[in-house]
Amino acid sequence: MKHTLSVLVEDEAGVLTRIAGLFARRGFNIESLAVGPAEQAGISRITMVVPGDDQVIEQLAKQLYKLINVLKVQDITETPSVERELMLLKVNADGANRSEVVGLAQIFRARVVDVSEESLTLEVVGDPGKMVAIEQVLNRFGITEIARTGKIALTRESGVNTEYLKSLESRV
Repeated sequence: MKHTLSVLVEDEAGVLTRIAGLFARRGFNIESLAVGPAEQAGISRITMVVPGDDQVIEQLAKQLYKLINVLKVQDITETPSVERELMLLKVNADGANRSEVVGLAQIFRARVVDVSEESLTLEVVGDPGKMVAIEQVLNRFGITEIARTGKIALTRESGVNTEYLKSLESRV
């Protein structure tokens, strides 16, 4: 199972290296990694997607807490949260299929950020499932390049689990 970890760290040189080293020494892969300033000056939030069962993730969290500069580790996999990712996608789009590519992009609320004779570059923001879906739809046109940021996430203060609500809607 994939787990989403939210880690608050002091914003100092070498913190990310120590965290990556911990994962490498233990033989674990980080599937997605996003780092940026948090709500407080001098603090950064690291959001990671890591494969493993609950026991493995619990052990990793304990190991993370032992590192200098790690302030808080939270597994938010089962916690209602808002998840987003940014993807830039370059798609073959000549005069013959350009309007179809733009139409599909609009369905996904993607923005065209660059245009050339032979291609379009799209900006897509949304949950990771949306990234997979638009990639599958546009694959038939020929995707030449992709750049993704990795998942970022914050827990929902409302406690509303939108995944649960979506499952109720699909039953109706």
